Amino acid sequence: MPNDRNDERDTATFGDQTVQRGAGGETHQTAGGDGPVLTTQQGVPVSDNQNTLRAGARGPALLEDQIFREKIFHFDHERIPERVVHARGFGARGFFETYESLSDITRADLFQRPGEKTEAFVRFSTVAGNKGSADLARDVRGFAVKLYTREGNWDLVGNNIPVFFIQDAIKFPDLIHAAKQEPDRGFPQAQTAHDNFWDFMSLTPESWHMAMWIMSDRTIPRSFRFMEGFGVHTFRLVNAEGRSTFVKFHWKPKLGLQSVVWNEALKIGGADPDFHRRDLWDAIKAGDHPEWELGLQLFDEAFAEKFDFDILDPTKIIPEEAVPIRRVGRLVLDQCVDNFFAETEQVAFHTGNLVPGIDFSDDPLLHGRNFSYLDTQLKRLGSPNFVQLPVNAPRCPFHHFQQDGHMAFRNPTGRANYEPNSWDEGGPRETTDGFRSYPAAVEGPKRRERSETFSDHYSQARQFYVSQTEIERDHIASAFVFELSKVETEAIRARVVSHLLNIDDGLAKKVAEGLRLPDLPAPADAARPTRDDLEPSPALSILLNGPDSFEGRKLGILVTDGASAALVGALSEAADAEGAMVEIIAPQIGGVKLDDGSWLKAGQKIDGGPSVLYDAVAVIASEAGAGLLARESAARDFVSDAFAHRKFLAYAPGSAALLDKAGISGDLDEGCLELVDGQAERFIEMCRALRFWRREPQVSAT
Repeated sequence: MPNDRNDERDTATFGDQTVQRGAGGETHQTAGGDGPVLTTQQGVPVSDNQNTLRAGARGPALLEDQIFREKIFHFDHERIPERVVHARGFGARGFFETYESLSDITRADLFQRPGEKTEAFVRFSTVAGNKGSADLARDVRGFAVKLYTREGNWDLVGNNIPVFFIQDAIKFPDLIHAAKQEPDRGFPQAQTAHDNFWDFMSLTPESWHMAMWIMSDRTIPRSFRFMEGFGVHTFRLVNAEGRSTFVKFHWKPKLGLQSVVWNEALKIGGADPDFHRRDLWDAIKAGDHPEWELGLQLFDEAFAEKFDFDILDPTKIIPEEAVPIRRVGRLVLDQCVDNFFAETEQVAFHTGNLVPGIDFSDDPLLHGRNFSYLDTQLKRLGSPNFVQLPVNAPRCPFHHFQQDGHMAFRNPTGRANYEPNSWDEGGPRETTDGFRSYPAAVEGPKRRERSETFSDHYSQARQFYVSQTEIERDHIASAFVFELSKVETEAIRARVVSHLLNIDDGLAKKVAEGLRLPDLPAPADAARPTRDDLEPSPALSILLNGPDSFEGRKLGILVTDGASAALVGALSEAADAEGAMVEIIAPQIGGVKLDDGSWLKAGQKIDGGPSVLYDAVAVIASEAGAGLLARESAARDFVSDAFAHRKFLAYAPGSAALLDKAGISGDLDEGCLELVDGQAERFIEMCRALRFWRREPQVSAT
């Protein structure tokens, strides 16, 4: 692949800012006039704040890069005691089961024996919010998996999105500073809808593939159980003969994909800020153990050479249609943690934790993460001995000469605490079967530069957009309008639209109209023109990869005194047969007396159990009960919100007064079913489609 360096930089002006584009399209803002020069903490002027020092344009990062090390070191230590990013997390235990031997492509021990189970710990998280933020923020979700293998711990530290904002880890502090609360005011919390974030994005062309993902419904998932996970980077698998195969890791949820709609996400945040945490806890406790399959995209150097994009670029994907996914095992979460702090808070993941048979590529972002994670854990957990904490300790035997330090639970015994030594009981020794790095050839001048092969920033962003259904495209446009409506600086809004013009004219115009920009800006400068010949990838759509059953979802049934016991029973039985959960909502938490004289306990009081907490809803009320509910704003909202959020709605014949007062009785469509004898099973069958999307134009226009 090409390695040519191009020192020419294109110049553009944004207001009073002079901006240069590097060969890879990255933004360089140079000091001028009275503006200060960017320096290190020691006062050393910085010539390039966009690229890590590396051996050749596509080569590995160099440890001697003191500018990167100082910047990332300071960033890693900015927060105590919570994580700088991924602070709000939730963990669970389980196992990984291998489907087949993969000895032909890797010597990694956990992939050698079909049916073998490996202990696992998984932590899901949001990125931008603090520990006390809400679960349903529009945000990337962390998907970190620790596998306690026979040959040490392997940490697959990923996200629910397969690409990232930046190509080089030296920009990570800038990205997170821009996304977090603005430093002068300390808000907004857990939101990117503010000037700093979109100012950064509008000056960072490499981020625009990621921008499309974060403005899609991927960032408002229904549950951890219904979202994908990705290793993001390209790694290597190495077999016993030393042969290397490139790999990208995927986690595919057995239940399929599902997200919520934006108005619903906002209301869930108010109704239950712990919505995702509670969902995972409840599912595991109920024995409804969530599962994902591990998928591998495998390819060789020949494919890497001919692929349209650089396989080392973390802002790019390899479409599943180009390299199909091979499913090689399953991850099952079947245990909740015993203590949140001891496990979920103290678990320490590290991209550098690999086992023999798995190795790095020269992805520049991955190299930066390898440095940063270890340093971060040292600061957060207070000691180099954090690996000795139970949640972090390997389950296989381990022996080394590391000793002392704060909170050391174990130390070498005997005389030998070094090697080589000549003592009879001299301690552990090296093995020829140990971890070996793949001997990839590396050469090139020592420079701060970005490879030209990283410079196409818009083509895959366009591919993602055209791969979505019309409904999903509308949601992306609406998300951009909402986020940018919170941006006070009109020039930033216009710059964002200028990037969208490089992705899709129709999208850019929708956003411009939604913001009521006075003039459509010129397209942003592009290092390479956008390709429009990339085929849509159906695998990128949530709606095209949804489930075919109502399994794992939750049905909310609103009941009153005098409600039909037969209907409640039939609906509950049909949902249970489908593998769905049922929760009863009543005017009072004590429950209701049904028409057969039986007492039905409630799980929620109406104002504490809004319809946003459920995937589908039913109203089974007596005529008198419906009249009383019609006076309650929470009950009216229960029905009107369910309708507005495109949910399937069932109702008993006596519920007309509530539907009428909620303002939907004249708009009932095929997604609404009147419950009479024998209709319960039909309603659950309808719910397999998850939402009645044909209602979208109607409710979006109101």
